[in-house]
Amino acid sequence: MLAANKFLLTVFSVAIVLFPGCKKKSCNCDCDLSAYNPTPYNINKPQSFPEMNIPADNPMTVEGVALGRKLFYEKKLSADNTQACASCHAQSFSFTDNGLRFSMGIDEIQGNRNAMAILNSGWSTSFFWDGRSASLEAQALGPVPNPIEMHQHWTDAVAKLEADTAYPELFVKAFGVCSIDSMHLVMAIAQFERTMISGNSKFDKVGRHEESFTASELNGFILFSRDKNNQTGEHGADCFHCHGSAGGLFSDHLFHNNGIDSVFADVGREAITGNEFDRGKFKTPTLRNVELTAPYMHDGRFATLEDVIEHYNMGGHPSATLDPLMKNVGVGLELTADEKTDMVNFLKTLTDWDYINNPEFAEP
Repeated sequence: MLAANKFLLTVFSVAIVLFPGCKKKSCNCDCDLSAYNPTPYNINKPQSFPEMNIPADNPMTVEGVALGRKLFYEKKLSADNTQACASCHAQSFSFTDNGLRFSMGIDEIQGNRNAMAILNSGWSTSFFWDGRSASLEAQALGPVPNPIEMHQHWTDAVAKLEADTAYPELFVKAFGVCSIDSMHLVMAIAQFERTMISGNSKFDKVGRHEESFTASELNGFILFSRDKNNQTGEHGADCFHCHGSAGGLFSDHLFHNNGIDSVFADVGREAITGNEFDRGKFKTPTLRNVELTAPYMHDGRFATLEDVIEHYNMGGHPSATLDPLMKNVGVGLELTADEKTDMVNFLKTLTDWDYINNPEFAEP
C-alpha cells in the first residue's frame, strides 16, 4: 500500500485544487484547536495475520476512527441525502450490497460490477476489481462524485458537513483542521475501514485448537489446498494458489483471468494498465465470509457457492490471457458430488459471525 505522503502528492494532486478546505493543522483559521489531542488507536490483528501497513501521514487515532465510522453511514455524502457508503456495503452481508448483483445509485442507474466485501482491507495493496486505486484513501475518494453512485460534487458534500453542528468539532478532534475537506474526510473513512478486521471464523478457531472440523469440512480443506494430480488420479481443487490460507487473508491480492469467459465485454485490469496481457484479469477477492457475499465474480454471474465450484470443476473457458494456474481447461477437476459438497462446507467455516454482528462496525 502506498504511504499517504505519496498518495497526497499523486492521487490527490487534482483534488487539492478542486476541493476546498484547510489542508494542514497550521492553516490560518478562526477556530479553537485546543480540542485536538488525538488518542492513538492500536490495531488488534489476529495472530496469524501479517503486520498492517499504516500510512505514515494517516496514523490511526480513536478520534479518526470514530469520525470515519460516522462518515461511512452519512447519507449527506449523496446529492439527495439518501445513500451512504453503508447503503451498498451492509454489515449483515459482510459489507457487500445486500445480495444484489449490481448496486444502484441515487439516480437509479445500475453499475456493472458487484460490490466487493469490506473486510481486512488494511492488508490490501489495491482496490476495486480492476485495482485502479492503490490505497483505501484513494478508493474512498471516488464514490461521492461518481455520477452513477452518490453523484455529488465534493464541494457540496463538504458544505453540508460544515453546516452540520457536529462535524466541524469532530474534524478538529480527529485531524486538527479548522475546515472540512475531502482529503481528511476520506482519510477518516480509511481509518475506520482499517479497523474492520475479520479473523474469528470456525477456521480460525480450529487453528487455535478451540474447535474441530467435521469430516466433510476437513476433506473440503484438503481439496482446497491440493492440486489435481493427473498422474495418480488424486483429486484436488487447486484453490490455494490464489486464495491461500497462509497469513489468514485468503487472497493473493493479485489479478487473474480465471476462465469465466473466452471473450470479454469487461476487459478488467487492461482498462487500467493498457496492457493487452491484462485482458480479463480481475482482483482476487478474499474468501472470508464468502458464504455471505453472494452473488460471485466481478459481475455477480454466479448465484451460489455451488455455481462457483462447478465453474472451476468444469475447467473454465480458454482465452489468450487465461491464467497458467487454470490447468484443467477442457478436462475439468472431476470432483465428485460429495467432494463438491465438502468444498462448500469448508468455505462456510470461513464465516465470521462476530464480524457481521460487531457493534463497533454498526451505524453509530
